[in-house]
Amino acid sequence: METLKLGAWKLTWLDGGVTHLDGGAMFGVVPKPLWDRKYGVNEKNQIELRTDPILLQTGNENILIESGIGNGKLTEKQKRNFGVLSESHVQNNLEALGLTVHDIDIILMTHLHYDHSCGLTVWDEEKQDYQPVFPNATIYASQIEWDEMRNPNVRSKNTYWEMNWKSIQHQIRTFQEEITIIEGIRMIHTGGHSDGHSIIEIINGGEMVLHLADLMATHAHQPPLWVMAYDDYPMTSIFAKEKWLQYGQKQNAWYTFYHDAYYRAIKWDDSFTITDSVKRVR
Repeated sequence: METLKLGAWKLTWLDGGVTHLDGGAMFGVVPKPLWDRKYGVNEKNQIELRTDPILLQTGNENILIESGIGNGKLTEKQKRNFGVLSESHVQNNLEALGLTVHDIDIILMTHLHYDHSCGLTVWDEEKQDYQPVFPNATIYASQIEWDEMRNPNVRSKNTYWEMNWKSIQHQIRTFQEEITIIEGIRMIHTGGHSDGHSIIEIINGGEMVLHLADLMATHAHQPPLWVMAYDDYPMTSIFAKEKWLQYGQKQNAWYTFYHDAYYRAIKWDDSFTITDSVKRVR
C-alpha cells in the first residue's frame, strides 16, 4: 500500500478494485493519438482505472476518501462492460493496518456514482438487504449530489443506485457550497462531472493536498480541456479544473488520484512538469 506523509498526517491508498473503461469516453473529444501517448490503452481501446479509496489518518480520526466498487454488487454483464478484473480488498487492507470497518469515523464522498459508492454497502444474507459497510462513519456529500442520488434523472439513473444509498441514509451529512470537516480538511462543491461533484482540500504541516476527484481522474487529464464524455456539465468541469490547478500551483500542492493506474499523487511545476510523485506499485 502506497503512502504519503502530509505533516503529521498520513494518507494510504487501499485496493478498492479495478475497472477498464473506453478510452474515447474517458478523454471525450481529445483525439486518441494525443491521449494514448500519456496513458496506456489495451486492444479493446480500454484504459485501466483504479477505484482505490484513500485512508487519511490524523491521529484522532480515520477518514476514507471514496469507498471503492465493493463486493458482489455488480452483475456478470456489468463486470464485462466495466472491465472489472477484481473487486474491493478494502477490509483486508484495513486489517493489515490494524483497523476494521468499525474504526472508520468519516467518509468523504466527492460524488456518488457507482464506482465511488458501491463500497458503502454490502448484501446481508441474514437480513436479506443491503447494510452499511462502515456503520460508525459519518458520510459527507454535497446536498445536490445526495438529492440526485435518491432521485436520478433519465441519464443519471444508470449510475445512482438505490442499493448504494438506502441503508446509509442515517449516516449522511450534506452541505451546500463548502464545509470544514475538521481543521485542515475542507470539501468544496464544484459541479461539472456531476451536478453535485465536490473536491477535497487537505492542509497539514504546511503542506497541501488537492483531491480533484473526477475533475481530473488521472494525471493524463491535467489539461483543462481534457474532460470526459461522462461529464454532465463539461464546461463547468473545464472552468473548475482550471481554477483549482492554478490555485494548487501557487500552493505547491500535491494532487491525489482515486482512478489513476500509474500515480497516486503528483506535484507539478508551473510548466506542468512532474517534480515529485508517489507511483503506484504495479
